Amino acid sequence: MTEDTTATRGPWASFLALPRAARVTSYVAVVVVLALVAGLATVVVLARRPLPQTSGELSLPGLEAEVEVVRDEHGVPQLYGDSLLDLVRAQGYVHAQERFFQMDVRRHATAGRLAELFGKDAVESDAYVRTMGWRRVAQRELALIEPATRAALEAYAGGVNAFLAESSPTEIALEYTVLNAGGLDYHPEDWTAVDSLAWLKAMAWDLRGNMAEEIDRVLVAGSVGEERAAELYPAYPYDEHAPVVDRGAVVDGVFEQDATTGGTRDPRRPAFTADQQAPLARLRAGLARMPSWLGRGEGLGSNAWVVDGAHSATGEPLLANDPHLGVDLPGVWMQTGLHCRRVSPECPLDVAGFTFAGVPGVVIGHNADIAWGFANLGPDVTDLFVERVRGDTWHYDGRERPLHVRTETIEVAGDEDVELTVRATDHGPLVSDVDDVVDVVGQVADLARRQGPAPDEYAVALSWTALQPGTAADAILALNLATDWDSFRAAVAGFAAPAQSIVYADREGHIGYQASGLVPIRRSGNDGRVPSAGWLPENDWTGEVVPYEGLPRALDPEGGVIVAANQAVIGEDDYPYFLGDDWDQGYRSERIGRLLDQERELSVDEMAALQLDDRNPLAPVLTPYLLGVRLRPGYADDGQRLLDDWDFRQQADSAAAAYFNVVWRELLERTFHDELPEESWPDGGNRWMSVVTRLLEEPGSPWWDDLATQDVVETRDDILRAALVGARDELTALISPTPREWTWGDLHELDLRSLPLGESGIWPVERLVDRGGWEVGGGAATVDATGWDAREGYEVTTAASMRMVVSLGDLDASRWVSLTGVSGHPFSGHYSDQTDLWAAGETLPWRFSRDAVVADAIDTLTLVPVPEDG
Repeated sequence: MTEDTTATRGPWASFLALPRAARVTSYVAVVVVLALVAGLATVVVLARRPLPQTSGELSLPGLEAEVEVVRDEHGVPQLYGDSLLDLVRAQGYVHAQERFFQMDVRRHATAGRLAELFGKDAVESDAYVRTMGWRRVAQRELALIEPATRAALEAYAGGVNAFLAESSPTEIALEYTVLNAGGLDYHPEDWTAVDSLAWLKAMAWDLRGNMAEEIDRVLVAGSVGEERAAELYPAYPYDEHAPVVDRGAVVDGVFEQDATTGGTRDPRRPAFTADQQAPLARLRAGLARMPSWLGRGEGLGSNAWVVDGAHSATGEPLLANDPHLGVDLPGVWMQTGLHCRRVSPECPLDVAGFTFAGVPGVVIGHNADIAWGFANLGPDVTDLFVERVRGDTWHYDGRERPLHVRTETIEVAGDEDVELTVRATDHGPLVSDVDDVVDVVGQVADLARRQGPAPDEYAVALSWTALQPGTAADAILALNLATDWDSFRAAVAGFAAPAQSIVYADREGHIGYQASGLVPIRRSGNDGRVPSAGWLPENDWTGEVVPYEGLPRALDPEGGVIVAANQAVIGEDDYPYFLGDDWDQGYRSERIGRLLDQERELSVDEMAALQLDDRNPLAPVLTPYLLGVRLRPGYADDGQRLLDDWDFRQQADSAAAAYFNVVWRELLERTFHDELPEESWPDGGNRWMSVVTRLLEEPGSPWWDDLATQDVVETRDDILRAALVGARDELTALISPTPREWTWGDLHELDLRSLPLGESGIWPVERLVDRGGWEVGGGAATVDATGWDAREGYEVTTAASMRMVVSLGDLDASRWVSLTGVSGHPFSGHYSDQTDLWAAGETLPWRFSRDAVVADAIDTLTLVPVPEDG
């Protein structure tokens, strides 16, 4: 899963951008008073009140038969029932027990209603989401999904609402105690099926594609010119880093993995239209002058790979997955199992894995027959259109057309309501009306004027495939029930947004890969990489999408290994459709593939160890240049000497890794900050590694010159020398004057914050809900992808949200771990009880068979039907 810098704080924090100083409200002050006056004991009582009942017996209205909820020592629930609807009803109840505040904040966020809870500082994000219309799209999706999926969503909502009906706000979550102590008087409303569907829009937004990149291309080119900007945006290195699928072509509209050339076997009709060929040719020709920005929030993505039995010590496939997302509390995933006591056509569910609190079913995991893992596909599914707007009309194809206008009211806690006017053209909502991040009208005005006369007003509309109603909820349920390659492919055909790379394995020994998602086909006037003039019809999307049958896939490839780590999906030459240019540069995928090829009998433990590989891909390239710079002996060069025998690994206790990464940040600042706009400064991720790798071979490049120094022209070695000395100074100030006392983990710390209370600015409140202090290794572009942003510091901003390895030969031998824990309650023992294991690179046994689950059981809760007369 890969969906700009605001995205790096997590799946909903990308649009919850509340200023820290403004988040100190009356309810926070009340908590502080409560803690001081009533004492710690009272706070503990209030904090423990929401902890769920996990043993004994509870009534759950709507059940047809008993459901057992078996929890292990980490609180992971495995549910056993006699029907699919009973199981998802019980899942809704258990999710609400552990995570309802998280679910409630998510639904307020996806409906544009955060201001109802958190006041005026949330109005801007609410206006943005309302303009996008996420919930409106979700409401339309409810009518499109299969009746069985709708029944499951309604049953899930019934379980959630049963928990709400029996619980007061103080029994649901500590956060409600805080909010209501501040005078909010809030009582959660019932959960609905639309609430579940809307959350999938938030995940699609987090992994949405290149909307920010379109903006940044214009900004950077405006600062340094298109020719110099092109040097900063290298094309994907196909010759060095293989795509996910390295063979095959589209023949008569269908992707065939053994085809060597594309086209058609039927001379009466082409495989694709001339209009569809033109943008491919134009994109190839324009790579040098139309740069590609790889910066949707460094670290968002995934590692997913699968090996066949020939590469496995078990003789059966092994599948690994670790999606990289934001680092918040509680984490995005909740481990859960859903099992029919007797699997039959009437009760077909037998699945376990990682779930979203708020959505029924298992999103990533395995059932009794197949396993699957996700990596963000990252295609170009968004386009910005610069519109000529005059009053209530917009200009298109030589005439004025009426804008689509609606008015919405945003309720604001403690303040006046806000009336929001949402305007849209046929291309989509005018996001520039409400959001500063995408309001680039001034910056793109020059682009617009080159294509037509100046209008009265410019605005920016967003086209995004996720704003079309889809059937992702159908796909999740169908995945849970799939039994083989064909049923798996049929299931993921409905996974429209976010677009995903999905790896597959089954117990018959097959492995596979399928790309999924809606990717628009553009007309020749729109290459999707910079904002387009919205008044020109030739810039429009065609209204068609890349057909599912034409998306790359592979079944049992000759090499027996499939790696999907956000690299390019397939080579450009023989593939007729444009999927995108903004791929990860392939450092992780190449490293994973190389290590897998070296081992012919991989064990589960070895697969899990590979997820922790922390070799910096830039270090072997940059370090020789750093060692070649002469520094004054003593203070100046004692940091440099750490690099002499460094193995390029970024372990938490490595002094050399600490020094190298500080040098890297210094190098980026001294090379690029003087010429690039601040919003486009380097984040230090994989694209910048590729840029600097090429730039190191040009010691006299103008990029090395510091414009702040007059009458001096700096070269590469001047900047490297300054970066080495600057890093020595910074580490002396941050850690110690003694280099051997430096450690990468001391800088690269993982802190987990519970939003929004965890960023209230009030220390007692933050201590209640936040956890932190884990010193971790890894880094940007390493397989152990603990991302950090060079514009901000060294703290971890993205990381593996979970890790799993599935053994298809023995499902009970599989392993898993979550970044946080099952519970969303700060005083639960399962709030962050897996983080220590995660940080240490350890995993938990993932029991699947009934006997194994029961053997590890700590608590069993029995949910029973309510008697008819009850």
